[in-house]
Amino acid sequence: MNARLVYCLMAGALILSVACTPTGKPEEQQTAAVDPCEGLNTLTEAEEAQGWELLFDGQTMNGWHGFNGGSTEAWSIDGCALKTAGTEGNYGSDQRVDLATDDEYTDFEISIDWKLTPGANGGLMYGVVEDTKYKAAWETGPEYQFIDGDGWPKPEEITDLNRSGADYAMHAPNDLRALKPVGEWNTSKIVVNGPRVEHWLNGRKILEFERWTDDWRELRAGGKWKEYPDYGLAGTGRIVIQDHGSELWFRNIKIREMTD
Repeated sequence: MNARLVYCLMAGALILSVACTPTGKPEEQQTAAVDPCEGLNTLTEAEEAQGWELLFDGQTMNGWHGFNGGSTEAWSIDGCALKTAGTEGNYGSDQRVDLATDDEYTDFEISIDWKLTPGANGGLMYGVVEDTKYKAAWETGPEYQFIDGDGWPKPEEITDLNRSGADYAMHAPNDLRALKPVGEWNTSKIVVNGPRVEHWLNGRKILEFERWTDDWRELRAGGKWKEYPDYGLAGTGRIVIQDHGSELWFRNIKIREMTD
């Protein structure tokens, strides 16, 4: 065997040993696929020990239903998140229905990640009462507002009382409010402990107030809610995320009930 042939055989063997794994498949083909949902919609051991529970498993709408039994066709699972379809129409229609928890809650701490599209509007409500006499969840449930205030098509409608983090149409967030740009994920937390309520945004407490006081009743009677006599009165109710005719995403929804 001449020297040139020996060199070629040795070079070929070296190439095969580098490019192939023991199975004979190229090494890059054996890299495990990355799970895009890894680390999302889960609880840590510490959170489980603290009593946190998931309200969204990342794959289904188990534990949720359309407000007042309405259709959930406007909702879908998209990118490991719950998504509103951005459907137009009036509340109570088959096309636009808020999503309510099957369970009711009294004193609790809830955390949720949410992401807006340009000009989007939505919210999370609590203490919501279901009854056919109510056309919308906001007739009874206070709302933590989610909105692209800078991109809202009617900027004259935006005030401190309806910016993201506000207790909608009741209490404005403080100067610590730091909203991330449209298209990025924000994390909000609401703490409800009897009459005391706290709103948090991206790790900062931006609002605290007390319900059912004389001042609270005066605010309610002097604004939008004067035409909704049951607004904010329920101490126990459902958690609701809103379909407001905009595309939004929600994930990492978890709740911890408070006990004495």
